[in-house]
Amino acid sequence: MTGFGGKQAWLAIAGGEPEAVLKALGLRDLGTAPWRDGMDLAHLTDDRVAITPPLPGARGTWVLAVGRRLMNPGPDVVALSAALGAEVQYFATHRVTELHRWQRADAGDLLRAFGYVGQTGEVTSWFGTPDEAERDAGLPEDLDPEASVLVAERDVFRVAGAWSIDPTTLSGRAPGPLRLGAAD
Repeated sequence: MTGFGGKQAWLAIAGGEPEAVLKALGLRDLGTAPWRDGMDLAHLTDDRVAITPPLPGARGTWVLAVGRRLMNPGPDVVALSAALGAEVQYFATHRVTELHRWQRADAGDLLRAFGYVGQTGEVTSWFGTPDEAERDAGLPEDLDPEASVLVAERDVFRVAGAWSIDPTTLSGRAPGPLRLGAAD
């Protein structure tokens, strides 16, 4: 198994099952694939999503759904969390444009959202109060329109690691094959 990093978007679903995640995302089930092949397809194509088996992480087990298809626009984490009856987190990072986003919803309620585009220095999304992991990544307690915010790709991975799983740390684990889904 290999981890993944930048120029990617992913969901983390608490205690989820891959088949339920496929269904909630409205994807056609393409079966299983070896880890590396599935990650490559999810990264190189716009219509494929790779879904992991449950993985241990912060605060329990998580299923990750990974793919460029989730990049822009991002999925509706509020609707997904309601449909799955679970906490759903969304992360995206693209170092070329310095696009960095994360969101967190549980039981159909948005708990936190942050979006940033470094090319323009614009905070594109802000909902809720940053937690300790976000403050460690450099976010202020409250958004001040006059102050600048600076977030880097590594900060997205730090927040993901504190909330669920940092995908750059997955290398060397052997959880089994990925499930592949495709948009119709």
